Amino acid sequence: MSTAAQVLAVVIAVMLAGVWLMESFFYRHPRLYPLFLLERRDFDAVKLWIVNLGFYNFTTAVALALGVVLAQSGHVPQGEALVAFTAGQHVFLALVLLATERRLWLNTLMEGVPTALLLFLVLL
Repeated sequence: MSTAAQVLAVVIAVMLAGVWLMESFFYRHPRLYPLFLLERRDFDAVKLWIVNLGFYNFTTAVALALGVVLAQSGHVPQGEALVAFTAGQHVFLALVLLATERRLWLNTLMEGVPTALLLFLVLL
């Protein structure tokens, strides 16, 4: 796996860890309302799915980091496979997000473009 792919995988992992914190612990913060299309009255209704989604993002971050660690420790095919699957998964999820809620097009770009580039770099 190229150095560029490894660096991008780590950058995306760090970003996803930040998203995990926002979704799982800080989703009630007023600055995040537009990001999640939330209103204060929706907090209790969305807690189950938003916290769960946050932990999905955390496990994705861990998978990307683990893929890089595997590649760095001599298990290149395994690391590449893990990073490629995880990146492909997030490209797909970005498309699902866009199909589900077009108002979140910026979120779709932020999720889909870096992971599509990562997938391209790994498969190159």
